[in-house]
Amino acid sequence: MKHLLGAHVSVAGGLEKAFARAIESGCTALQIFTKNANRWHVKPISDREATAFRQAWHESGIGPVVAHDAYLINLASPKSDVWEKSKNALRDELCRCAQLGVTDLVMHPGAHLGTGIAIGLERIRTALREVFQESPQQVRLLLENTAGQGSYLGGDFSHLAALLEGFDKQRCAVCLDTCHAHAAGYDLSTAEGYAQTMAEFDRLVGLEQIKVFHLNDSLKPCGSKVDRHAHIGEGTIGRTGFACLMQDQRFVEIPMILETPKGDRDEMDVINLTLLRELAEETTS
Repeated sequence: MKHLLGAHVSVAGGLEKAFARAIESGCTALQIFTKNANRWHVKPISDREATAFRQAWHESGIGPVVAHDAYLINLASPKSDVWEKSKNALRDELCRCAQLGVTDLVMHPGAHLGTGIAIGLERIRTALREVFQESPQQVRLLLENTAGQGSYLGGDFSHLAALLEGFDKQRCAVCLDTCHAHAAGYDLSTAEGYAQTMAEFDRLVGLEQIKVFHLNDSLKPCGSKVDRHAHIGEGTIGRTGFACLMQDQRFVEIPMILETPKGDRDEMDVINLTLLRELAEETTS
């Protein structure tokens, strides 16, 4: 079975435009923003726009489409105004996904801003309980692991386990980012490191909770806690780590999305996707 491989694709000019760009890059899956990622408020998706998106998706032959939420959202924030705006924005994003037929929305857990890990995690869980009661049940929220920079939560796999506890697996699961995991201290650069990382994730969270991968090499060293994406095979993870992942039969049906630098005309997506497909066929050393 061929992997569901794709990239984060621009929706400039209209949401439906993402599919032509994805096809040109050789994607069989893709990720989009459904709105400007750096604004709280944007205009709603019209029925015409939703219909055009669904039709373009159907005609494209592309498989899974994943959305990523806005960067401003911080459900761990101790600031009540930001917390309320974050809940409203996430609720809106889930509704936008439902309108488009997108069933998975990726979200960074948030930053506790000095209040501490335990309080930050509980702040997120409280917000999720509220949001899930008032949003479409057909859209699943995928919590993304982070590099653990500053007060950002999600760098330790135990944070994800705590956030997921008690929630329906149909509503809440995980997007695992390779760069973030490596930068957070989970060494993915060797076959042994890869195996240990996946075993640790399985022990704490459960591999069955991974519904999407973000495939990014890391510009910075393992344990640096700095989130800087590099092209596949050109960072501190390197070819071996990605070969291990691409050949791991446990994940062959899980969508894998690039968030690497695109180049002037998105040509790097083609190069990175081609390399990933080659690595899937290589023998790991």
